[in-house]
Amino acid sequence: MSADFRQKRIWITGASSGIGEALSIAFAAGNAHLILSARNQQELERVGAACRDAGAASVVIQPLDLAKYLEMEHIAADLLRQFGKIDILVNNGGISKRALAMETSLAVDKQLFDINYFGTIALTKAVLPSMLTHQLGHIVVMSSLTGKFSTPYRSSYAASKHALHGFFDSLRAELANTPIKVTLICPGRVKTNVSINALKGDGKHQGTMDGGIEQGMDPERLAGKILKAIQQGREEVYYGGKEVLGVYIKRFFPLLFSRIIKSAKVI
Repeated sequence: MSADFRQKRIWITGASSGIGEALSIAFAAGNAHLILSARNQQELERVGAACRDAGAASVVIQPLDLAKYLEMEHIAADLLRQFGKIDILVNNGGISKRALAMETSLAVDKQLFDINYFGTIALTKAVLPSMLTHQLGHIVVMSSLTGKFSTPYRSSYAASKHALHGFFDSLRAELANTPIKVTLICPGRVKTNVSINALKGDGKHQGTMDGGIEQGMDPERLAGKILKAIQQGREEVYYGGKEVLGVYIKRFFPLLFSRIIKSAKVI
């Protein structure tokens, strides 16, 4: 049985594929009003059609490039005029990286932060005043297990996810006396195109799927877990296989974690 998000107004970034697509369809099955955003309008239209078939109350396609974070305030203002409010903002859009730190250009490091961090917080800041006015709202942020511990080949990607935790943990504390919730989602390996689209050190896409990703959790299964976490108002959740253990080994046995991660196969 699908979760009930009847008549909730939900804005999802990165909705054109992978986890974002699976989340969009799962919310649609709960009879939500959806705003779907990503750069690829054609793929958004495809996902939008699937959401209508799944039972969405309505679907609006809003192309959006998180790297152009200075545009977020204007885009959000237009949508809020149309919708009146946003009940749930799902900050799912992002990009990964597969390269050694010393082989990664500073331009690529900046691109990762522009998309994963600045785009996400700019959109959140654009929507948050309306949530405060209406005294309702739930901000959901797609982090990663690498937001809790770093691995080789992921330096600026992990850094951008760590930065999200720093920002949204602070924001959650600041909103403690309001009804607005903040949930950080930390998946491990999920079977999506994340590694195919990941940037190499020179800014080109990797173009191949990592072996671990190919064996990862199905995005539809993850979406169901995320919807449950949202309904429960969880602050932070971890999903995946044995890679989830890295969170606890890092926390309680940091020297052991350091030895393990040096020889871990992460690419």
